[in-house]
Amino acid sequence: MWKEFKEFAFKKGNFVDLAVAVVIGTAFSSIVSAFVDNIIMPLVGIIVGGIDITGLTLHVGDAEVLYGTFLQAILDFFLIAFSIFLVIRFFNRFKHKEEVVDTPVEEKIEPTEQLLTEIRDLLKEQNKKA
Repeated sequence: MWKEFKEFAFKKGNFVDLAVAVVIGTAFSSIVSAFVDNIIMPLVGIIVGGIDITGLTLHVGDAEVLYGTFLQAILDFFLIAFSIFLVIRFFNRFKHKEEVVDTPVEEKIEPTEQLLTEIRDLLKEQNKKA
């Protein structure tokens, strides 16, 4: 078990790939958060008439329940998830177009089909001579 763990954890490809993914994921997360906080949320605020739901609270005795902050976090999550979905969808379309262009079409002819094609060509030649 230790040997398998060492191979998994310290194998150059896995470790480097994981480190790169974490760094890129962190950078991408900050980009998406900035996009949602600075572009999407102000537009949503304009659409809903400037309502700020983070200030919604419920007072129960001496306790204060900040459910507006929770609702804002849920809304942020869905907006961030949707933004990531759109970005990934865009990149997948771009990648798919590259794959279609780069893939050459190779026709494999079966031996029997090749033989029949040769017989056909020979018969055409004989008909031209006759």
